[in-house]
Amino acid sequence: MTTPKSIIEKVWENHVVQQEPGEPDLLYIDLHLIHEGSSPQAFDGLRLTGRKVRRPELTLAFEDHVVPTRSLQLTDMMSQQCVAALRRNCEEQGIQLFRFGDSRQGIVHVVAPERGYVHPGMSVICGDSHTATHGAFGALAFGVGTSDVEHVLATQTLSLARPQTMAVEFVGDLPEDVQAKDLILALIAQIGANGAHGHIIEYRGEPLAQISMEGRMTMCNMSIEAGARAGLIAPDQVTFDYLRERPNAPEGASWDEAVRHWKSLTTDPGTVFDKTVTLDVSVLSPFVTWGTNPGQAVPLADTVPEPASFADEQDRAAAERALSYMDLMPGTPMDSVEIDTVFVGSCTNGRMEDLRVVADVLRGRKVADGVNMLIVPGSMEVRRRAESEGLHKVFLEAGAEWRLSGCSMCLGMNADRLNGAKRCASTSNRNYEGRQGPQARTHLVSPSVAAATAVVGRLAAPSYLEVS
Repeated sequence: MTTPKSIIEKVWENHVVQQEPGEPDLLYIDLHLIHEGSSPQAFDGLRLTGRKVRRPELTLAFEDHVVPTRSLQLTDMMSQQCVAALRRNCEEQGIQLFRFGDSRQGIVHVVAPERGYVHPGMSVICGDSHTATHGAFGALAFGVGTSDVEHVLATQTLSLARPQTMAVEFVGDLPEDVQAKDLILALIAQIGANGAHGHIIEYRGEPLAQISMEGRMTMCNMSIEAGARAGLIAPDQVTFDYLRERPNAPEGASWDEAVRHWKSLTTDPGTVFDKTVTLDVSVLSPFVTWGTNPGQAVPLADTVPEPASFADEQDRAAAERALSYMDLMPGTPMDSVEIDTVFVGSCTNGRMEDLRVVADVLRGRKVADGVNMLIVPGSMEVRRRAESEGLHKVFLEAGAEWRLSGCSMCLGMNADRLNGAKRCASTSNRNYEGRQGPQARTHLVSPSVAAATAVVGRLAAPSYLEVS
């Protein structure tokens, strides 16, 4: 009798090149994504050993982390050096580069899916932890370190110990005001920021049928914030519909053949996972973080927790440190916390669906006095589409800034940083100390909460606007 297998095991085994007892597996990599922030040392390593990129046609390069979003001028010395190095390396090795200023440029984890480079069943790596985004397509997608980037450039393979498997079962009816960002924040709050350590997650359950590909990418993107090695969702009709018209999707008979294969990428009945977590979505409401890791989150209508309420000593200590850094008192209603800046963007929530949600909330309203709101599209294609729908006019009329594409305020590698102990409601993925600038205080939120917060001036959901 054949042992039932998960989609995780099926895709993994399809890519094993070499397997030895007690050793990591050697996996073939279908798509290698690189950017200017983590690749220079890898190319230097190739030069030192006299090697070339093994399969340059399977490598795509993006300028996104250090680029400015106000203009097309690279004025910062570090940015100039990083971008110049990537351009030189790509030219020498024959790698396709999505350059800053190119009409196709954008954040690596936004552009690759929107251009149809990522398909179900693929193996994808990048020197960026949020490569897990691409798991939304039923792909195994890993973030790796610089030494692994060099190894993949040289061999098109990756040496990796097989992680354990984890099933996250969503059950119940999805409330209208709950977005994909709320689902993943609620999950991380339930299991902890290290709750999926050593595992690849498969997100499962009927509520996923109501989640778009954009939402699925948001969820898989933040698998890393749960401590997972990667996260994925089995492909279904939502996946196929998204891919059908993409520039690099199969066509004609090749499309039909691909879909037949993709439909086989499901978890067999009776498969046993190493760990299973169940989350009832019907009881959820919009979530927001209060601390300095994504697991420190509560419903927006809740209050800042008391550190003494945590049973684990380490969790209590972490909560005390977080509240000190965030300058919050236990018992404070989350929806009373005033915000200086609202950031909409990043590889987590910088896609068209996210911008439409924000525009729906902002339409006919104004950003509160004293609040700075940045809206940064995840790609120049997203920017064009948003402008074709008139969304940029909604943003500008509301008093928000409409920027060029880039990683922007998600991380402090470019000019978009918070100055001092400012407080930001952010649709990005991390709220660590100093992530958005020295002393910056970050609250992770969904796009709809970000937009409502900008209008109210404190953490809020769209339902708060309806009441007022």
